[in-house]
Amino acid sequence: MLNRPAASDAPLPHRAMRGLGRAADHGGLWLAVAVGLAATRGKWARRAALRGLAGAAIGGTAASVISRGVGRTGPAGQDGPQTATSLPSGAAASAAAFATGVALEMPALAVPVGGLAAAVGVSRAVSRGHRPPGMMAGFALGSAAGLVTLRWWARRPAVPAAAARPRREAPASSDGAGLVMIVNCSAGTASQDLAESLGKSLPAAEIVVADADEDLAAAFRDAAARAAILGVAGGDGSVRLAAGVASEAGLPLLVVPAGTFNHFAADLGVESADDALAALHEGDSVLVDVASASGSAFVNTASTGIYVDLVRAREEIEPALGKWPAVLFALIDVLRHSGPVDLLVNGRRRRVWLLFAGNCRYEPSGAAPAYRPDLADGMLDVRLIDGSQPLARTRLIAAVLLGTLGRSRVYRAWSASELRVASAGGDPVPLCLDGEPTSAASAIRLVKRPKRLLVYRPSSGE
Repeated sequence: MLNRPAASDAPLPHRAMRGLGRAADHGGLWLAVAVGLAATRGKWARRAALRGLAGAAIGGTAASVISRGVGRTGPAGQDGPQTATSLPSGAAASAAAFATGVALEMPALAVPVGGLAAAVGVSRAVSRGHRPPGMMAGFALGSAAGLVTLRWWARRPAVPAAAARPRREAPASSDGAGLVMIVNCSAGTASQDLAESLGKSLPAAEIVVADADEDLAAAFRDAAARAAILGVAGGDGSVRLAAGVASEAGLPLLVVPAGTFNHFAADLGVESADDALAALHEGDSVLVDVASASGSAFVNTASTGIYVDLVRAREEIEPALGKWPAVLFALIDVLRHSGPVDLLVNGRRRRVWLLFAGNCRYEPSGAAPAYRPDLADGMLDVRLIDGSQPLARTRLIAAVLLGTLGRSRVYRAWSASELRVASAGGDPVPLCLDGEPTSAASAIRLVKRPKRLLVYRPSSGE
């Protein structure tokens, strides 16, 4: 069947197919689709774009390696001599891998993106004479490459994390009465426009706009002094500060996700401002854990070691490259140049590449933490990368690339109700809370705060 279009004499379909095939060269078509998805600013769309590109890179590389080993050259196509090997087709592998990765995150796009991937395969048969066996082998390899991304990056469940039910839910407010909301315009997607939109939806609320020069912690403390409900529109760093103040003041917290990653809001089940407002209107709420690092609150993670170096390196180049490219370049730089630190972990001396403590247990185990199944389990999820092992850096990189970190001897993981971390030499321990560097101390005690935080989330997401 794939050979029939190649035999057609119709010039218009042929030109269209040839143009489609050229667009897919070197992954250009898939990069354009990914940029389009990311431009929607939807969390699932961004995840779909990243997973699709990762799958395409894996599939295309695997096809190239395999085809060189097979060593067969395809027939001459209508555009001239065929230069790509015929089994498997790299174009088909990249196309199928991208489509599979996108469909894993956004099943609604499976048909349109899958159809585009199939059309790219047909275009290769039309314009370059790829044979059906090579195309089918490429599609099979690409589908497997898309699925294998789950080994490094777990798919987030469609349902939010479990949480404790309060005896008395947070107050309902249809017009925002009693709410003081701080919009951090230095966060990812927060803006003056968002503040104005929230003000129109909540005419009785007090909307405070904060910029990069604002003392955000002081602004939350001031807001809490006159609020019945504390609100925050920003990223995880903003939410961390708001959660600490709200838990100390005994106030319910309203979270509007407006950062780049929004990890806490995603686990909570608040995907948008509309979700937050729906919960506020009905008073729907849950109780969640808040952890503490020597008094400083965090709602996601506390980390030391190379993660701190990664964040600092990313922040230096982020203004020029944007956050996602900056993360990639910073990671490469940190893995090349950074070294382990000497720490006392629960009194035991360790040479540590990375020490991570999650506020509640993260999944998957033995890989990069992706999500939490429960936001009120009372435990810290501790993960440690041991830098004292021979060839620790090489073994760490190999384990990450192969997706075998959980079985590596450089990796340790356990649950705890308390974690004590100190510098072996008495120097301050560099620390990141919820992805942002914070003030350091020579000794840090990580525990859960005794009182859980009451936070709004829509009951429709459960």
